[in-house]
Order: sequence, then structure tokens, then C-alpha cells
Amino acid sequence: MFDEKKVEMELGGRTLTLSTGKVARQAQGSVIVKYGDTVILATVTRSKAAKEGIDFFPLTVEYAEKFYSVGKMPGGFYKRESKPSVNATLTARHIDRPLRPLFPEGFRNDVQIVITVLSYDGKNSPDYLGTIGASAALTISDVPFNGPVGGVVVGYKNGEYLLNPSKEELEEGDIDLAVAGTKDAIMMVEAGANQVSEETMLGAILYGHSEIKKIVALQEELKLMVGKEKMEFIAPQFSEEVVSFLKENVEEKLKTAVTTTGKQAREEAIDTLEAEALDKYTEFKGEELTNEGLKEVKVYYHEMVKKFVREVIVFDKNRADGRKVDEIRPINIELDVLPVPHGSTLFTRGETQALVVTTLGTKEDQQIIDGLDPEISQNFFLHYNFPPYSVGEVGRMGAPGRRELGHGALAERALRYVMPEDKEFPYTVRVVSEITESNGSSSMASVCGGSLSLMAAGVPIKEHVAGVAMGLIKEGDKFVVLTDIMGLEDHLGDMDFKVAGTRNGITALQMDIKIDGINEEIMRTALKQALDGRLFIINLMENSIPSSRDNIASNAPRIIKITIDTDKIAELIGPGGKTIRGIIEKTGAKIDIENDGSVAIFAEDEEKLNETLKLVEAQVKDAKVGEIYTGKVTKLMAFGAFMEILPGKEGLLHVSEIAHERVNKVEDVLKVGDQMEVKVIGIEKGKINLSRKSLIEKPVVENKPN
Repeated sequence: MFDEKKVEMELGGRTLTLSTGKVARQAQGSVIVKYGDTVILATVTRSKAAKEGIDFFPLTVEYAEKFYSVGKMPGGFYKRESKPSVNATLTARHIDRPLRPLFPEGFRNDVQIVITVLSYDGKNSPDYLGTIGASAALTISDVPFNGPVGGVVVGYKNGEYLLNPSKEELEEGDIDLAVAGTKDAIMMVEAGANQVSEETMLGAILYGHSEIKKIVALQEELKLMVGKEKMEFIAPQFSEEVVSFLKENVEEKLKTAVTTTGKQAREEAIDTLEAEALDKYTEFKGEELTNEGLKEVKVYYHEMVKKFVREVIVFDKNRADGRKVDEIRPINIELDVLPVPHGSTLFTRGETQALVVTTLGTKEDQQIIDGLDPEISQNFFLHYNFPPYSVGEVGRMGAPGRRELGHGALAERALRYVMPEDKEFPYTVRVVSEITESNGSSSMASVCGGSLSLMAAGVPIKEHVAGVAMGLIKEGDKFVVLTDIMGLEDHLGDMDFKVAGTRNGITALQMDIKIDGINEEIMRTALKQALDGRLFIINLMENSIPSSRDNIASNAPRIIKITIDTDKIAELIGPGGKTIRGIIEKTGAKIDIENDGSVAIFAEDEEKLNETLKLVEAQVKDAKVGEIYTGKVTKLMAFGAFMEILPGKEGLLHVSEIAHERVNKVEDVLKVGDQMEVKVIGIEKGKINLSRKSLIEKPVVENKPN
């Protein structure tokens, strides 16, 4: 029934297996990838005909996390997987990015890649296996594809690079790098790092690429066994008539239009010239004019725009806004722009602007992450919003899309490495970046604004973090790396290489390209220019706020954290939670108790915080010999009185310790409810003995004459 073919290799001390021919046989390409006990299914399907009326490649990548893969039940009422998690969405983007540039220019057939996680062992992450599986399925299919592509994760610990390390090794190390590429070039990079140098990061990328070459060879071996003949595809060509018409009528004017200063002015100049060209072409063709002819004029016009922008940069070193290739746009920083939020910053770089706001919360505000890995609570998160008005357009407002989730995750990753430990700063921190203007590099503006906003809110971050986006224009063997790219350079260029970090090193990295890969020379140049740009921006940020403020905003919740003996936890909670509820009801504070004895107290102001702290400490405090307490009489006996000196802790005030003079009846001196200071004079087998007379001056007895 099955004609299964299989190839395998050793990778990082484990066996990587690719197999096909047994599952999903009706797809154009299907491959099962097994690594350790993690198994994923990658499938590729395509439409039979090209999609009409579009000017982009309709590729979709879906990443499906199945809870059965880890032996878990889905949550929710319906008990089935529904919309993709944030992690699944980001992973789908991660897989898409190195594949998309390798399809032929002008290919318009729908292509759908579906990655399904069938088994996950908790050690070997299915995300980079999805890249390998998708590439392998494309490679053996009839879909035109200039692959294969391999993907790996690289860690860095104790001066050594680690291939596909465990989650624990990544958390303990200084680099978490995902890299993908062909046998000849690097296609995609995504990394978080604990302030590592550019040279260390470049070494990690090159180490990953050396392993990727082996994975590519394995896919080529599978292709020789089962690869289908690629479908015939001829890229559309522009007619000589349209080419010569636009060359004669708009070429010289267009060269001037693309160098117009200012985003809106430049777009208006280009759009006006396009409308003029269409009118002239309509007049030129007369009755022979067709919609297809007009469409071809539009498409070729935009190809000319791209060509001229690129040529001006590569050959004249002249950017559209007049900057040098390594020059950063003018920057303006304003702190505390909003009166109520705990921290706020308006960060403007050229025509890109981010309003970034920091909010401090309690443990109850932590974000719960529930996926294939064990559920965790996250005490720092960053959300990125990109409303349509930021680019002067009308558009949909709603739930964040893939782009917004991806940009937010990158900015969050860049800042996470400088966030304080929970013991030092036990707050939940949320940062929101509202992109109010955009002309390129808005995610890096979010990093800069986020760092400033955190410091303004009094979050004790270690260093300022700045980010800058690098671009690339490559024509043949000539190339130019651009610092701080704007939207036009991103759209018409070959690379978007975002680098974020502190003075001490890189904290986050993301690279997307539109060509068939870049080499070490380009990457080294980009990292060097990014470092120079980053340090320039950090100088400006430090001039605005050199370090985190000593105090948090007056309207932020107050938090204090103490540690108690674990055997005191039950006493603090009390029977059925009675004790802890009583403290909360009295002060209005929130109290979180961990199994290790950590107690976090959250209150709306310092007064309530201190009141709650005293009540908690009194509840868990042990009486000590020699200490003085204010006790309350709870019970009278013939031999003395029982007094509560601490919550839930009573001692005996013996009749002989009430006063210096003889007390015949306890009730003659004390009554239930009386309060007075007493001293602990002994503790025997948990029984506390008290004295009042030791705190009273002994009366002087006068000797009367005989």
C-alpha cells in the first residue's frame, strides 16, 4: 500500500529523520520530520492556475499545535483546538520568512504550507523542524522553489556554541538564536541575547549555517529518491511597447520624483507622475486601449520606481531623503507626556513615532501562557499596536495581526534581558507601544521608547536598550548597507535587519531578506553599522534620562516582599484562609504567598502597605525571651491570666508575676479585654511565661520608727 522513503542523519547528538510516501499522499508534497521524540507533518499544496488580478505571491503558512502531541486536553468549553496561539502565529511567520524569497518572481499560484505538531517531547522544539519539513515538502513537490532550506537553533554557554539545545540550556546560556538558510547563504535570523558582542553573535550565525548545509544535503538526497518534476512556469515579460513608452515619457521626471524629500511629498510626486503616464498612455492607445494594457503600465511604472531608487543608492550613495548611508534620522524624545500612566514616552525618529506607555501591576496581572509546553506565568510583556492612521490610511481596527504580534515579540525580547529579577522588583510590567506615525523601523522605535518609558516608570532596568533597522541594496557584486531604513527603502530594498542592544552588547536580532541570501561580508558590515547607530541613539536617550528613577509613580501599587519560614505559611493563612482574609479585609491589600515562603504584599499606598506588613509579621513572628509585647487578657484563671501577645499566640501571666505586692484574686486586678505591656521571661516546651511586675518599678517600703 505504501512506498515510503526515508533519509536520516546525526544532528547535535540526535537522529534527524525525513520520510515521505506514507501520510498525506494527496498533497503535492508531504514529509514527516522526526527528531528525538518530536514529530511534525509538513504538507504543501498549490492551486492549478495562477490567481488573477494580484501583484503578490499568495503564500500562506499555517502552524497547528495539537494538544494530543503532549498528552494534554485543550482548555475551553468545546475542548478542541481553535484559533492559533500567539506562539503558533509567530512560528508560522518564522517558517514563512526564509521560504518566501526562494519562489520565482511573478509566480502567482496559491501555495499553502501546513505544519502539524504530532508529537512533542518537550526537548526538541518543533519550530525549526517546521522550517526543515516545509522546505523538504517543497523540494520534493512540483512547486517551483529555489531551495532547499535548513533551520537550526544555536545556544551559547561558557564560551561554546550549542546546536539545538534544550530549553533549560537556552535559558541558562547567553544566546537563543534561530537561523535558516540555503547551502550558499543565510536567509533568516532571529535571536535574543544577554548583551553579547557582535563578533560572538556573528560566530553563532556562521556556526548555525555550517550545520544547515548538512540538513540541505539530506533534503537533496530525499529529492533524488522521490522528487517530482517541477511544473512549467515562465515569468511574465513586459511588452516592448510599454517599456519604450514609459522610458520616453516619464523616465527623467521619475528620477527626480523618487528623490523628493519627505514621505508624503515623495509619494505624491510619484503618484502624480503615474497618473500623468496613464493619461498619456490612454491617449496614445485610443480605441486599442485595454484594461490589461493599463495594468501593465502600472506594474512596469513601479518596477521603474524600484530600479531608480536602488540605482541612486548603490551608485550615487544618495538616499531618497538626502541622508548618508550610515546616517540616522533626527530624533526627539519627550518623557511623561501622559499625566496618569505610570511611565510614558513619545519617541520620534524622522517620520516614525511611537507613544510608549508602561503600567505596573501585581502578581494577579501576570499573563498566563498555555500551550504545548507546561503552563507559565509571565510578569513582563509588550504589546505593539499599528493603527491605520499611522500611515495616513483608512483600514481595519481589531485584533492584532501577525505583523503586530511579530513586532511586539521582537521589542519584548530586546527589553527582557535588562529587566530586573522578580526578587528585586516584584511587579508585573506591561509596556504598550502605540505607533502614531510610521515610515519604517517602528519596532525599533518601540524598543527605544520602551526603554525610556520603563526608566520613567521607575523600573530598575540594567541599561538603556536602543534598536536600529539596517537595509541592503544589492546590484550584482555591488552592495550598500543602509542605517535606519525608512519605509521606501524597506519596501524596495533587499533586507530588513533589525538589531537591538545596550552599550554592552546585542539583546535582540531579526533579519528578513528578499533575495536568495546574504554572505558574511554583508552581515559583518550591517552589524558594525548597527553598533555605531545604536550607540549614537543611546547617547541621546541617556541625555533624556540617564538611569531609572528612584521612585515609582505615586499612583502605582506599592509592593514589598518578605520571606517567612515555610512552617509559618499555614499560620499566616489560618484555618480555611480565615487569618489571611482578615488581614486583607482590614487593610484592602493583596497578599500572595508562595510555597517557598515568599510573601508579596500589594497596597494602594505606603500607609496601607506598612499596616499590612506589621499584621503579617506579627502573625508569623515567634515570641522571644526578654522581648516586651502589648498583651490582651483572654481568660482569667485562679492561678493567673492567659494573654494574647501575638496573633494566635498566648502566654500565661502567673498570679505571682502580676504585681510586686501580693494578689489574692486575679479578678481583683485584671478583667478580660484588658491590655498592658508584658515581658516574656521564659519559654518551656512551647509554653510562654509572662511577667508584668518586671516592667513595674518596685515600690519603696518606708521603715517606720518604733
